[in-house]
Amino acid sequence: MDPELTRRRVLAGTAAAASTAALLGPLSSAASAAAPSGAGAGASSKPTVVLVHGGFADASCWNGVIERLQHTGYPTIAPANPLRSLPTDAAYIASVLRSISGPVVLVGHSYGGATITNAAAEATNVKALVYIAAFVPDQGEQLSVLINKYPGSIIEAATRPVPFAGADGTTGVDLYLEADKFRAAFAADLPVATTRLMQATQRPFSATCFTDTTTATAWRTIPSWGLVADTDKAIPPALQRFFYDRARARHVVEARGASHVAMISHPRTTTRLIEAAARATT
Repeated sequence: MDPELTRRRVLAGTAAAASTAALLGPLSSAASAAAPSGAGAGASSKPTVVLVHGGFADASCWNGVIERLQHTGYPTIAPANPLRSLPTDAAYIASVLRSISGPVVLVGHSYGGATITNAAAEATNVKALVYIAAFVPDQGEQLSVLINKYPGSIIEAATRPVPFAGADGTTGVDLYLEADKFRAAFAADLPVATTRLMQATQRPFSATCFTDTTTATAWRTIPSWGLVADTDKAIPPALQRFFYDRARARHVVEARGASHVAMISHPRTTTRLIEAAARATT
């Protein structure tokens, strides 16, 4: 065989392998963390951080936090919360937790706080709960009642109901935030150009999420941490403080000047709180 041809093939194969490694590198931690029990064990001494978004949002709202957590070596997953009903969403997140080998720090924003409160109740690998401007309901409570416990929320007045047809022939109602009210109610501390994109790509959630009853309370057995967004117009700061005090959160921080999406406008503060929870439970 031509020696020069052989040399070129070897070089080409090496370059292809390097390209593949470069592509897969950023995904390796998350892939290992999401592997079934036993797979990828020992890949990291740090717990896996699972980030759960709330309504009107998607997993990209955690991008700034994910970047920082990955930089400090934390395996991180941000699954898509279905936003169909509290029982449905909690069951889905519980299935994600079961797929992870090793300890987990479970983080919830807004409605995601209610989701993780129910989902983690029987998850033996969840070692800490972190609530970011979140609902932290108790057993038997409904978010539609809790939201009015303290004044200050304008989120209900900003929503628009849109009927949808279910696969079984029933009719449900999705909630959207109105374009002219989105920024004030949800993300007032972000640039206008950013909130326009967020409004256009918002993920609606079913109205039943507000009326479904919490059936399990993970914060009664799992230590919790909390972040208060102190200019929040969706979940009043006073309600957030009530939740964290009732759950006997180990540590609570306040994000000064933060809107409801504190993890976007204050990613460093959010990340530091998550890392503190991780260190305390390892």
